[in-house]
Amino acid sequence: MSNSVFAGLQPAIVWQHFATLCATPRMSKQEGALRQQIQAWAEAHGLAVTVDAAGNLLLRKPATPGREAAPGVVLQAHLDMVCQKNGDSAHDFSRDPIVPIQREGWLQAVGTTLGADNGIGVALILAALEDTSLVHGPLEALLTVDEEAGMGGARGLAPGLLQGRLMLNLDTEAWGEFYLGCAGGLDVDVQREDEGEPLPDGWTVRRIALRGLRGGHSGVDIHEERGNAIKLLVNVLHDLAGALPYRLVALQGGTARNALPREAFATLALPDAGGLGAWLERRQRALREWLRDVDEGVTLTAEAAQAECVLDHQAQFVWLASLHAAPHGVRRMSRQLPGVVETSNNLGMVDIGPAGGRCNFMVRSLVDGAATALADEIVSLFALSGSAAEASGQYPGWRPNPDSALLQTCQAVYRRDFASESTVQVIHAGLECGIIGAKYPGLDIVSFGPTIRGAHAPGEAVEIAAVGRCWDLLKAILGELAQREGRV
Repeated sequence: MSNSVFAGLQPAIVWQHFATLCATPRMSKQEGALRQQIQAWAEAHGLAVTVDAAGNLLLRKPATPGREAAPGVVLQAHLDMVCQKNGDSAHDFSRDPIVPIQREGWLQAVGTTLGADNGIGVALILAALEDTSLVHGPLEALLTVDEEAGMGGARGLAPGLLQGRLMLNLDTEAWGEFYLGCAGGLDVDVQREDEGEPLPDGWTVRRIALRGLRGGHSGVDIHEERGNAIKLLVNVLHDLAGALPYRLVALQGGTARNALPREAFATLALPDAGGLGAWLERRQRALREWLRDVDEGVTLTAEAAQAECVLDHQAQFVWLASLHAAPHGVRRMSRQLPGVVETSNNLGMVDIGPAGGRCNFMVRSLVDGAATALADEIVSLFALSGSAAEASGQYPGWRPNPDSALLQTCQAVYRRDFASESTVQVIHAGLECGIIGAKYPGLDIVSFGPTIRGAHAPGEAVEIAAVGRCWDLLKAILGELAQREGRV
């Protein structure tokens, strides 16, 4: 790690693994190169290695001598990362390494996501497997694939593969908090095929860009009412129709289903674009007032563009009216868990042109039936126009178990070693714990991690000191569990 941003960071055993993750592209569904690299490392360290049919990597480390009777522990994280970048970034996530910087106690990516979600969890697990001074019972490391694009690895995990009956998931983002439950969810995909029309003679083409939003995690940040670039731009187009006639050429926005869209673009054809610039300036001021104290950096600009075709009148009406009416954001707060979002959805991606297009909504809920109901509403909305809409990929939430013996152990260790009380939370995000727990009934699961800010958005950062504390906590929990025979 010398001669790099990681030089001197402690604990070195953790950061050296995260440096490897930053250097290795790991888009969802393209984790093969990283998996092979970790597999070779594990075999060189004498660990048992299994790759299952879904592509998940399972590593096993025998118990410290004399601790064989201690309860087996599964350490779990996912290999892939959310790949988001600013519009002016040339970064290619399929081949380019992440190059972070240190800034005021944080390790941060510039112009892209960092991959601390969930690369830090993976690094902590690999460090635990490598550290020969660590006292522990039987250890398994489950490193899943395709988490960010639909939980594919966890879905494909076969029952009977894991031997441990305790699981520490390392995929949450607030130090000092133990998580005991999470939302489930599903996707709604909408698709239409249309036939465009030739660009009207003499019309001018302009590309409107809505930029400057904060973005963020579509579950964790949904309650902050940050701007959704797609919804905002559709609102702009709705209002523009009353001021300047236009025909829609294309509408694009968002690049990930589980990230709040930060940018959206609409290409328009107008008989006269002379008043467009002034109108957009007024609308930008209105948007900044609307998003005061939340997303005041929003910008609305237009530049010259080219086109040969436009959407036909009916397709333009259907798409813009449906997207304008479609829900986005918090649907309901939990009555049982004050301050926690129960149900929400994110209009995460849209790509429309003269020949048709598609969009995606990601629905989340602590109540599986509520997620299904909201998804059905969205499907029904688009069905009114004959658009093909399908809900799919539903995964269960992780139901909290307040009587968890593993939680009690984690809290006691935290209290002893950090001289303060931890808190217990339920997260409005999709952890793999619910899916894995459903396949392994009785598995006692707790999740924790270091403080990460801006996950799923460019500029994502992880607190360096919190990673060290997390490492100390993980070692202490494993050490405490190793003292116990057949019980937590």
